[in-house]
Amino acid sequence: MFDKSVEAFPAKENSLFLAHCAISPMELQAKKAACDFLEAMAAGGISGLPPYFNLLPRFHRKCAELFQTDAANISATHNTAEGMCLLANGYPFEPGDEIISYIHEFPSNHYPWRLQERRGVKLLLLGDCDPQGNLSAVKAPRGWSMADLVEKVTSRTRIVAVSHVQFTSGYAADLKELGAFCRERDIDLVIDGAQSVGCLPLYPEECNVAAVAVSSWKWLMGPFGAGILYTSEEFRDKIAVTMVGSSSMQQGLEYLDHSWNPHVDGRKFEYSTLAWEHLAALNGLLDSIFLRYTMEGIREEVFELQDVFLEHLDRNLHTPLLFPKKNRSGILAVLPVNGGARLVERLGKHGIVVTERSGYIRMAPHFYLTPADMKKAAECFNMEAKKR
Repeated sequence: MFDKSVEAFPAKENSLFLAHCAISPMELQAKKAACDFLEAMAAGGISGLPPYFNLLPRFHRKCAELFQTDAANISATHNTAEGMCLLANGYPFEPGDEIISYIHEFPSNHYPWRLQERRGVKLLLLGDCDPQGNLSAVKAPRGWSMADLVEKVTSRTRIVAVSHVQFTSGYAADLKELGAFCRERDIDLVIDGAQSVGCLPLYPEECNVAAVAVSSWKWLMGPFGAGILYTSEEFRDKIAVTMVGSSSMQQGLEYLDHSWNPHVDGRKFEYSTLAWEHLAALNGLLDSIFLRYTMEGIREEVFELQDVFLEHLDRNLHTPLLFPKKNRSGILAVLPVNGGARLVERLGKHGIVVTERSGYIRMAPHFYLTPADMKKAAECFNMEAKKR
């Protein structure tokens, strides 16, 4: 079913890449599409642009298909943080309003909300829990619980801002449960999808998600410095414009018409020139992978690869952090008995690429790897962990 060839994924020639939660090798069609655009620019500048005028509309349509929404709800951004800042700074907070997030969120989904404290808004942080949902005294990040969220919500809660998948532990929020909870209380649910989109299905309208911000260089295997923002029409109407430029207004190229007539669809947040080579790359990889296969199929393939790895992993040497199926993600966090930093270095000598965060080794395979790759990885984990 899946193309797992070296031709499609040339990084397989040089390494066993298990760090798709970090910065992934760019998918081949994404690279080709970006290079074609750059060659056209080198050859002719503005005269080479006409064949590419449809890049942004195509991007809107393709990302909408990925999220199962309308193209009007999609914006191109440069990264997750930019999307979060546009939303947080434009939200109609009043003094005394509250935002709920998680104590171990990635900075891109923490600082934009913390910045709102200068507007008199209170940021409340969910505590850390064990895989069964009990509040944990363990310092290493794990996840948060709905029980803690229920306790922290008040009549002043306006936003719940959490990651679909936590970048350190791999804990995945149950978005249907979370979205239903927020709907009942008229709370806007804002999701950092950087560690899920490209690996797990994320359909905002199915889960009552108001907004999703994503960076493209992790599970999407796209360009470094590109992002996607989804906003529902109702939520987008609440957001004041805080960044404006030549692309903000509906009069387009009529630059001397300074009428205040901003876009009201997703283009509302595309305030100026975008990196068109990034748009070309993202269109290429969506065609070749993420609209070619189903997200449900990709998720199951990743989980099966993890299961092979777990089957061969020596539990006397490593403790994997395992969650219930509804909270499982593409990141499998492993706590080595003898510490992770040196093990990452040793695994690198075998061509195995993993990353370490907060003592965990994050094992994050993508669908194009094989069961044999996972067995090899586990054997190397075991062999190197035995060394002192």
